Amino acid sequence: MTVTAMLVVAPLDDSNADFDAEIANAIDALEEFDVQYETHPMETTIQADELSEVFAAAQAATEAVDASRTLTTLKIDHFREETLDVSEKVERVERHLGRSARSSDDDAESYRG
Repeated sequence: MTVTAMLVVAPLDDSNADFDAEIANAIDALEEFDVQYETHPMETTIQADELSEVFAAAQAATEAVDASRTLTTLKIDHFREETLDVSEKVERVERHLGRSARSSDDDAESYRG
């Protein structure tokens, strides 16, 4: 079985919170769990073998944010009868596209600023 999740954790309504530092704290908390993760500009993708591990990691990430209010979004794709790595999910789409599922390198550079 494979569990893939999208995790967003952020301080909310706290002018004293250093937004980037608190996001880093949330991501750092994932290191304590048996999950693979990759951070993107809008979310962190998590992969694990067990659903309970994803929930525990998300809870730790939320608790790692030092703010008076924290917003957490967790979206889960739970494959109960199949093992499907996150990279394979992208590769399946790219096979249909016949190309990479991202803009060209020139476009990507302008996107990154």
